[in-house]
Amino acid sequence: MIVVNNVWKEYGDQIVLERVSLTIEDRAFVALVGPSGCGKTTFLKLLLGEERATQGTIVLDGKPLAPEPGPDRGVVFQRYSVFPHLTVLGNVLLGKEFEASRFRARLVGAARRDAIEEARGLIAEVGLAGSEDKYPAQLSGGMQQRLALAQALIMQPRVLLLDEPFGALDPGIRAEIHVLMKRLWNETNLTVVMVTHDMREAFTLGTRVIAFERPRNRPDERERYGASLSRDIDIWPPRRAGVLDPDSPDRDGPIHEVGASRDDPAPSPQGDPA
Repeated sequence: MIVVNNVWKEYGDQIVLERVSLTIEDRAFVALVGPSGCGKTTFLKLLLGEERATQGTIVLDGKPLAPEPGPDRGVVFQRYSVFPHLTVLGNVLLGKEFEASRFRARLVGAARRDAIEEARGLIAEVGLAGSEDKYPAQLSGGMQQRLALAQALIMQPRVLLLDEPFGALDPGIRAEIHVLMKRLWNETNLTVVMVTHDMREAFTLGTRVIAFERPRNRPDERERYGASLSRDIDIWPPRRAGVLDPDSPDRDGPIHEVGASRDDPAPSPQGDPA
């Protein structure tokens, strides 16, 4: 569980976030939406530990959030965060190697064999079996994003943070990645927080959709007032990790429109396509 209590984030005289409080249940899949520049990515960086809150607290599983990124939190960005000089297998192995030897980043003997076996299994899980010896430049965009997911999941994080990870993909590839993401969320012990500008994506994947908005957004107010939470929408019928989505094509019967809120989705703040 993640508990965010009265968090503010300021950069000098500019207030980016103010009075942000929410609780994210264990194994939830929370989608964050809102206009560009309203602080969604800043909030994700606070959860990652890349940024520190100016005031307020963030607690993970009853303990204050570590002040820097750690293996309990994985992250996938829109720009493929993989190392171009390493193969697919090398990219996925890297986290294990740094865990074993922070300075040499090298596993040896039985530990290396076990890590390679685990990495190969995860590579197969994300649909990249047979590509272990390829370099990122030899992969399509969708394949690179699958690799980035494997790279984040190899450390078995408690929280997976996604910063518009599928925004650059073609619609067909994005749909395939959505199916993969649902399966990974259902089959692993993950709490997911995702920033997206795609409302359909938010309602397709999320268990909750949370909107950020600046209540005062005139040019002379943008630095003096930050964004806060304006809407918190539970998906209806509820989605739960490990329970087959009633809209899933894996079920018998017709496929229904994916993802709906208890009420019709409200328009995004400020008229932005969110």
